[in-house]
Amino acid sequence: MSATRAFRLSVHPSEVGERADRWLAARLASEGVTRSAATRLCDEGRVRVGEVAVRPSAKLRAGDEVRVEVPAPEALDAVAEDIPLVIVFEDEHLLVIDKPAGMVVHPSKGHAGGTLVNAVLHHAEVESDEGDDPLRPGIVHRIDRLTSGLLVVAKTVRAHQGLAARFKLHDIHRVYLALAERDPGTRTFDTLHDRHPAHRQRFTSRVETGRRAVTHVETLERLLDGAASLLRCTLETGRTHQIRVHLGEHGSPILGDPVYGRRARDARVEAVSRALGRQALHAAELGFVHPVTAETLRFTSPLPDDFAAALAALRG
Repeated sequence: MSATRAFRLSVHPSEVGERADRWLAARLASEGVTRSAATRLCDEGRVRVGEVAVRPSAKLRAGDEVRVEVPAPEALDAVAEDIPLVIVFEDEHLLVIDKPAGMVVHPSKGHAGGTLVNAVLHHAEVESDEGDDPLRPGIVHRIDRLTSGLLVVAKTVRAHQGLAARFKLHDIHRVYLALAERDPGTRTFDTLHDRHPAHRQRFTSRVETGRRAVTHVETLERLLDGAASLLRCTLETGRTHQIRVHLGEHGSPILGDPVYGRRARDARVEAVSRALGRQALHAAELGFVHPVTAETLRFTSPLPDDFAAALAALRG
């Protein structure tokens, strides 16, 4: 397998104002970098100007020196695998799936198989459009590996385009339930959001520039005299790790979060967190207007057994 390739690219005066992902795909087309691959490189923090990670939609400026890391591909296509799925809705255009914690959504570095995409490809035929990422067929949005709950997968190009447009407009109902340390209270987090300047795999709200991230948090139940809480988190925007960042950086990290969490101050809460063994975050509600039939759809997912057991333990 070939090693990661590194490039240093200068922005020509004629290229000022172009989107970073389009520009990168054009400049590195001979290296096999497509538009979707360029977007992924940006999302992974592999495209930088100085120490600042470049977003796919960022506009290039005169004098920018862009450093790009292109990793060796692990696979050309996702392959079908006979993996069970919990399907809560299906028609000819889309699937709504209740994903278990521990399942990765799509193949990536270190996860070539065993993903939700591999399972979907075994279950149904998924149309792809020219330029689509072959490792993410039908994927419109994701939830983290250690998060359980609902997500929608497009089976047709028309459905994919329609859903993508609604996600872009934030016209999707998404509610998560979380177990968090302490009680942040009922409040709205309205922050900027971008990749952490020093830790590539993390995101942060403590930035001077970035995309807007809005999470509405409601305390449903105070647990162990406020040492922990059950929260309802409604997404207005859907940035990567958004809820985890908002709660983690503002004093109430999600229990079991391996990236944004910490050892709980209360020993009883820490014991529950360790027993759970994953972040206590569950995508409980998903609603949207069907991109083809225009029907209003709304789905709910019950708490998985491990989350329910953690909640019961915190109730004492």
